[in-house]
Amino acid sequence: MENKTLAPKQIFAVGLMLFALFFGAGNMIFPPFLGQAAGTNVWTAIIGFLITGVGLPLLGIIAIAKNGDLQTIASRVHPLYGIIFSIIMYLAIGPFFGIPRTGTVAYEIGITPFLSETASKSAFSLLAYTFVFFGITAWLSLNPSKLVNRIGNIFTPALLIILAVLVIKSIITPMGELKAPMGAYAEQPFFKGFIEGYLTMDTIAALVFGIIVIGSIQGMGVKNKQSLMKICITAGLIAAAGLAAVYLSLAYIGASSMEALGKLDNGGAILSAASYYLFGSAGAVILALAITVACLTTSVGLVSACAQYFHKLLPKVPYKTIVIIISLFSMVVSNIGLTQLIQLSLPILIIIYPLAIVLILLSFMHNAFKGYSGVYIGALIPTGLISFVDGLKTAGMDVSSITDSLQFLPFFNEGIGWIVPAIAGAVIGYFLAMAFGEAKKPIPVND
Repeated sequence: MENKTLAPKQIFAVGLMLFALFFGAGNMIFPPFLGQAAGTNVWTAIIGFLITGVGLPLLGIIAIAKNGDLQTIASRVHPLYGIIFSIIMYLAIGPFFGIPRTGTVAYEIGITPFLSETASKSAFSLLAYTFVFFGITAWLSLNPSKLVNRIGNIFTPALLIILAVLVIKSIITPMGELKAPMGAYAEQPFFKGFIEGYLTMDTIAALVFGIIVIGSIQGMGVKNKQSLMKICITAGLIAAAGLAAVYLSLAYIGASSMEALGKLDNGGAILSAASYYLFGSAGAVILALAITVACLTTSVGLVSACAQYFHKLLPKVPYKTIVIIISLFSMVVSNIGLTQLIQLSLPILIIIYPLAIVLILLSFMHNAFKGYSGVYIGALIPTGLISFVDGLKTAGMDVSSITDSLQFLPFFNEGIGWIVPAIAGAVIGYFLAMAFGEAKKPIPVND
């Protein structure tokens, strides 16, 4: 087999494409909100945010490059689990939450500032906008082999230029001094930032976007597995560096905005007000362009990834048909509104995010424990149970009788009480697998 690789310029384009796929609306609105709330603790908080918002997604991309796809990794628990977990992940990051959010955020932050009060509250305005938005999304998603050229070479440079203008201006003419931290950022800034990184959905997205990156690289003629993995890792590092730089910049904008703007309700409002403060009325145009480009690229990536997966699962249904179905469904869901989408998605993310994290980390140690399924099962059962309780709590349900009994777990009050049980479960699963004969079976390991 020919060991073809790509030129540095091509690999850089793949990295830019991956950055743009990750960097959606949520990625723009959460760091400024973190920055304003964290104040003088912003740098401690952003480190936690970068772990879940940059580090884990990078590991996710590498895990997919090493192992093939999400279902392959999840099937190490059990083949049925692999299918069910993959479907849940694709639906959550796709047509149920992730894709609709791109259209709604693009409308509420990028369009409503230019509408009259009556028009901005009109259901027809949102419907008309999302019809056009997801129509463009479907068109761009119909040919996934062209994603690198369309996104990596066109949309991403435009997005970076827009963001650079905003960030450089905020540094040259800062809006004010950093203020005292608020709420959980005063006492536990690192852990609060760590949990806030969940909201980007990027660790889940990494498991979903991996199929696009691999397909794009293979479409350029790279078939050798080792070359493919090296290119994926390099592209992942490029995307991670870009994400980290932008998150740090946006967090600074938020942290320095309190004196000039006062406390605002969300990151979108902070960005909008900061843009106007720094550039006047032209700032609204700059922000609208950045939000629209960021949302569109992520929407295209998610639709394409979901369509490719479900086409693989249901090969009799054409890829293009699935693209249209997902786009239409996402358009309908997006019209319930941004606030409702966030309220519905957060408890689900709290439940499935730890499962994704554990699965990714175990995939890197797969050979070390000889691929025993007992290790995966032992780690994921306590992780799932504890994260399920956290999800119910986040949804506003009264689970105090359960949470009170779990206070002994390290980091439970910080929202990551599943870590120690996951490690203990993995160790117990390893010894049980050996004791009850799993060690006698031929265990597939990574190359």
